[in-house]
Amino acid sequence: MTVIPPHIACHPRALELAGELTEWRHHLHAHPETAFEEHQTSAFIAEKLTSFGLQVHTGLAGTGVVATLTGNRGPGRRIGLRADMDALDIHETTNLPYASRHPGKMHACGHDGHMTMLLGAARILAENPDFAGTVDFIFQPAEENEGGGRVMVEQGLFDAFPVDAVYGLHNWPGIPVGDMAMQAGPMMASYDVFEIVVEGKGCHAAMPHLGRDPITAAGQILTGLQTIPARNVNPLQSAVISPTWIFGGDTWNVIPSTATIRGTVRTFAAHVQDAVEQRLKDMATHTARAFDCTATITYQRRYPATINDAGATATALDAAQKIVGADHIDTAPEPSMASEDFAFMLEKVPGSYVWMGNGPTDGDCLLHNAAYDFNDDALPVGVSYWIALVQGAAAA
Repeated sequence: MTVIPPHIACHPRALELAGELTEWRHHLHAHPETAFEEHQTSAFIAEKLTSFGLQVHTGLAGTGVVATLTGNRGPGRRIGLRADMDALDIHETTNLPYASRHPGKMHACGHDGHMTMLLGAARILAENPDFAGTVDFIFQPAEENEGGGRVMVEQGLFDAFPVDAVYGLHNWPGIPVGDMAMQAGPMMASYDVFEIVVEGKGCHAAMPHLGRDPITAAGQILTGLQTIPARNVNPLQSAVISPTWIFGGDTWNVIPSTATIRGTVRTFAAHVQDAVEQRLKDMATHTARAFDCTATITYQRRYPATINDAGATATALDAAQKIVGADHIDTAPEPSMASEDFAFMLEKVPGSYVWMGNGPTDGDCLLHNAAYDFNDDALPVGVSYWIALVQGAAAA
């Protein structure tokens, strides 16, 4: 049974459909698909949207789906609403009746809930298109790591669907159901990855003077990397360097020829991102040289920072206030150092990305956790927010 906090003014039809929304969400949860492989998911979404009477376009980024609906109140702005579709390479441990039927894959980030809420909004708006302008419902593949948002943009998303603004949301554990968080400016960090391959000269572990030890050099590089945020970035700004993978060697008594470090970098500002990249390359190169080794650095900028437009965020705030009330919206949340490829859409058109409460973080209620499950009580809340946003966007 869906439990809605008393302060929420949910759309009546969203409450009527709560049971069906939950069934959709459970179906999507049980059939997770990862980046660019969301074929069953895409087909399910396209079938639903078509049954609502919407114009449906498929094929952007392979499995992307976009549906278009024009309101009956005449001309107005055109906006896009985006939901991500992909799951993660995680083996689910929830033991729920609707747990993943695809071993090693699960919806551990709530994208099943995101799709369901956008489908629910599309259905209700199609039943009664009482709004001005046009809305495009964007279902995007491959948010996790692979940049499906970038691919959709590169393949002409906003050429085919020239929206004036684009909006996204993400469920957020730790925020109560019925609360939301949003602000203009940085909301999520950029996401860069790096690989440092230190090359030395292998030798017998008992005779290290005959070789050039890449393990020792890599250890010094690891330590040095942490001085970059501490000593090369303004303390009033943010940067996180996280080495997440180090390997080298094959046996006990051999100093190997190479050692490899991999990790991520997160920042909010482009000039900080530039500075950290250059300093990381310099640090690795010169530290390796000090140990008579060489370093080869590969640095990839995966996702830019998610930066909300002030005007679009004001529109999102107005819609959220109609549903959850001003007292239940945090308008100055601490930005997250996690990343979002919705940022690629925000680089092309103004927009806003908000967080919606998914309940407490008790136990394993954490994003990207093998026991995570989207909170079904939040479904009518998200549907109602999307509807309010569409109805209010024409005047923004």
